[in-house]
Amino acid sequence: MKTEYEVKTFDYLPDEAMKIRITVFVDEQGFCDELDDTDKVSTHIVLYDNGKAISTCRVFEYNENGVYALGRLCVLKDYRSKGIGSRMLKEAEQCVFELGGKELILHSQYHARGFYEKSGYDEYGEPEYEQDCPHIWMKKALL
Repeated sequence: MKTEYEVKTFDYLPDEAMKIRITVFVDEQGFCDELDDTDKVSTHIVLYDNGKAISTCRVFEYNENGVYALGRLCVLKDYRSKGIGSRMLKEAEQCVFELGGKELILHSQYHARGFYEKSGYDEYGEPEYEQDCPHIWMKKALL
């Protein structure tokens, strides 16, 4: 069967995105504070493979200077290492650009920073801990 990827955006957290996030961040990685009030002000992006939700992320306006933040980017385990994360990142960048954003920032898990560096993101600041996991701020100008 041919793979048909479809991307949808939502102004609320859809159930399929919530389930992916809980599977990846809570069940697999052990985070406990996965859902928060930022979900209420975010645009949620979901990627589907032949109708099955397999990846999600959220973007939201970080400040009034055209800076947006990306968060909660995750891919279901069976779909990793297939370019899905990179595709989601591009979708998020395009979404933010269409919203008028000039820069995208994110708080990457420290071990995942190389993934973002390959897509043009630069680290800034010092590593910080979020729920006992090291994170680093990263940013990219959107052209």
